[in-house]
Amino acid sequence: MDFDWNNPPFNLDRSLTLREIEESFEDPFAIRLLPDSARFAVQARFFNLGVSAAGTGIFSVYRTNGKQARVLFARPFEPEERFFYQRKVDQALAQ
Repeated sequence: MDFDWNNPPFNLDRSLTLREIEESFEDPFAIRLLPDSARFAVQARFFNLGVSAAGTGIFSVYRTNGKQARVLFARPFEPEERFFYQRKVDQALAQ
């Protein structure tokens, strides 16, 4: 997947790099969700929960045209997101 990093609409803090965000999308266990909220219905926005190669859990909000993704927001996992991600990984590995 290609990424559009022209003028990112969020401030990147020191805890994440653009490469780590990209790696979280390449995670084979990444969880991609389409929110069912009317707030996101006008322009489809998706959530990605994935882990970088260094093991950093990253929550991202993005939109895509099918060829290119534009990350609108990214931050490290909250404890609940880490738990949700790990539970989904454990379920996938148990099958």
